[in-house]
Amino acid sequence: MNIKRRELFPVTKDYIYLNHAAVAPLPLPAFEAMQRYTRDLLEHGLVHWREWGQEVERVRALAAQLINAKPHEIAFAANTSTGLSLVANGLNWRAGDNVVTADCEFPANQLPWQRLQKAYGVEVRQAKEREGRLETEELLSLIDERTRVVTLSFVEFASGFRNDLATIGKFCREREVLFVVDAIQGLGALQLDVASCCIDALSADAHKFLLGPDGVAIFYVSERWLERLQPTVVGWTSVKEPFDFARPEKEFADGARRFEPGALNTAGIMGLGASMSLLLQTGLPTIERYLLDLTEYLCDGLNGIGYHVVSSRRAGEASAVVCCTHETHSAERLYEHLDAQQIITTPRLGRLRISPHFYNTREDIDQVIKALAEFIGTVH
Repeated sequence: MNIKRRELFPVTKDYIYLNHAAVAPLPLPAFEAMQRYTRDLLEHGLVHWREWGQEVERVRALAAQLINAKPHEIAFAANTSTGLSLVANGLNWRAGDNVVTADCEFPANQLPWQRLQKAYGVEVRQAKEREGRLETEELLSLIDERTRVVTLSFVEFASGFRNDLATIGKFCREREVLFVVDAIQGLGALQLDVASCCIDALSADAHKFLLGPDGVAIFYVSERWLERLQPTVVGWTSVKEPFDFARPEKEFADGARRFEPGALNTAGIMGLGASMSLLLQTGLPTIERYLLDLTEYLCDGLNGIGYHVVSSRRAGEASAVVCCTHETHSAERLYEHLDAQQIITTPRLGRLRISPHFYNTREDIDQVIKALAEFIGTVH
C-alpha cells in the first residue's frame, strides 16, 4: 500500500475507517474538485458553463473506461435506485412475465421489481441465500421463456458474496433476457467488465467503493438495449438538441443521455471524476488484489479469535466486504464497541460488516482484531 495514497484520506487521522460498503470518506482530490466547481459558481455564476459541460463529458468517458463501456452508453443518475427504476419502468410488461433475482438483495434492487407485481401481474422469482452464498445454478434454473429480466448485485450487501456475473450474463444473453446489475458494493474495489459479463444495464452510486459523494450515480445501458428501453422520466436535456427551444417536438438523444431529464449534479460529477481518476491511476487490478489479500488477512484474524465469518472466501466469490458473527454477542454490540474506539464498521442483518479500501493497512486490521478479542474477553 502506497503511503502517499493514504495521505489523500484525512479520515485516517482520527479513525480506522472500515465502512466503505455504507458511505466512504471523500479523498482530498474529490473534495478539491467539488470545491473548485462551487467556488467558480460563487465567483462567476454561469460564465464558465461550457467548460464545466466539457468536464462532465470527460467524467462520462472515465466512467465508461472504468467498466469497459462506451461513453454514449453512460448516463448520470441521482442514485442507484433511480437507475434500477429506470430499467424496471422502461420495459413493456405483460401479465405472466417474470423477473429473476435473489432474496438477499438490498431494497433498491427489490422494490422496483415488486411494484411490477401489483401494476402488471409480473412474477418475481428469488434464489435463496444459504450460509452467505447464492448458488448460480439455482438462480439460472428459475429462468424460463417468460423471464424478461435477471437482476442481481455485483456483491451482496449483507454477506459480501460476489455473484458470478460472467456465467449469469452469458446465460441471459443467449436467451435475450435483460441482465441488470446493482454494482454499488463492488465497483471501485473489484474489476468489472460489462462487455465480457454481458451486462445490459448497471447502476451504482458514487458514495461507496467509488469514493465519491452521494447524490450521483453511474447508469449504464448497453448499445443493444438503448432503443428497447424506453425513457420514462424525461425533460429538456433528454433530447438531441436541448437548446433548440423553439421546436416543441424533439427526438431523444442517441445514447444514454436520453435518461438524463434535466440539470445534473455537476458538483457531484466533479467529485466522482476525481475519485475515479484516483482509482484508475492506482489500477483496479492492483486494488482488487490488495483488497482480497487484506480481507483474507482479516478473515484469518476473525477465525483465530472465535468469530464466524459468514462471507464466502472461495475463489471468485470473495469481495472487499466481510461479514461475521459471534455466538454470544450481537452485531449491534460489536459495532458499538468498535465505534467507541473510533473503528468504523456497521451491523447488517445480524452480522457485523467490515469493508476496507485500498488505503487501509494490515495495521488497521490488527487494531480491529485486537478490539474484538478484548471485547469477548471482558464481556460475559
